[in-house]
Amino acid sequence: MAARKAIQYKDAGVNIDEADRAVAQIRVMARKTFTRGVLTDIGSFGAGYRLAGWKQPVLISSADGVGTKVKLAFLTGRHNTVGEDLVNHCVNDIAVQGARPLFFLDYFAVGRLDAGVAAQVVSGLARGCEANGCALIGGETAEMPGLYAPGEYDLAGFIVGAVERARLVTGKNIRAGDVLLGLPSTGLHTNGYSLARKVLLEVAQYQPHTFLPELGRTVGDELLRVHRSYLRPLQALFTKGLLKGAAHITGGGITENTPRILPKGLAAEIDTARWRVPTVFELLRRIGNIPDDDYRRTFNLGIGMILAVSTRKAAEAKRTLDRLGEEHVEVGRVVSLPRGAKCRVLYV
Repeated sequence: MAARKAIQYKDAGVNIDEADRAVAQIRVMARKTFTRGVLTDIGSFGAGYRLAGWKQPVLISSADGVGTKVKLAFLTGRHNTVGEDLVNHCVNDIAVQGARPLFFLDYFAVGRLDAGVAAQVVSGLARGCEANGCALIGGETAEMPGLYAPGEYDLAGFIVGAVERARLVTGKNIRAGDVLLGLPSTGLHTNGYSLARKVLLEVAQYQPHTFLPELGRTVGDELLRVHRSYLRPLQALFTKGLLKGAAHITGGGITENTPRILPKGLAAEIDTARWRVPTVFELLRRIGNIPDDDYRRTFNLGIGMILAVSTRKAAEAKRTLDRLGEEHVEVGRVVSLPRGAKCRVLYV
């Protein structure tokens, strides 16, 4: 009887050598983000981080993904921005509670590993971490043939930050009459891409390289604009005690995210006429004939962060943002609701 052919792991679609090359590149980039709190190197079974200098630290954590924005990376072959998107999204999610990011871990899952693509993705992660003072201390690169289509991957991340307990921001002190300030987004950020791809790539039949004069850039360039970080302005306002609450405008838009910081009995009265909605959103609405409710619940409409400040401190908050060179607009106010009514956004 003939001897059976030996089957190696790579015959099943997993290339250990390629994984080793990817890890070697990742290790170099991750080390550049290390802060003094990092205790372990990339490759440890668990990542260690030392908390020092805190009195009563509260750890704030969040996990998220890039969503179908990665589809644009596949179409364009540009993989060096989605990692930065992911880090900034996660940073914003914890920064709204006053937390300063400490460390970040990623999960990169692919059908067939390409060390070059992995390096591009991690370069974005490292760039985002370094810009936010956050250490990229570990993660998982998983090669799973048969689970993902050729050339595709998924990307998710987990962040941990800290804030002194006495300075934890919850929104519980928000009151009727408080001013709502909006900070501009850099495009779609990481939300609404399933709808945006359907409208622009299927309905309009644009290609990623299609140049749109009204946008002044290609479809791919517009949709791959990096989700910005709001850590700097938030920390500046928190340090001065000017901020009662902040809402990161992600999936669900202004409609669903703003009420998350409001105490019972309050609503956010938002006037969309107070800022210019970026052209890309109006283009999507026009081509897709998107109803107002879907439009407002899917996209950020050019506002990536909403800040709640007292009327008394609003002028100082605006001056603080001006000194940072942060564009801002007063988008509305907090108002009272009838007893028993659910917190919501009221568009005027």
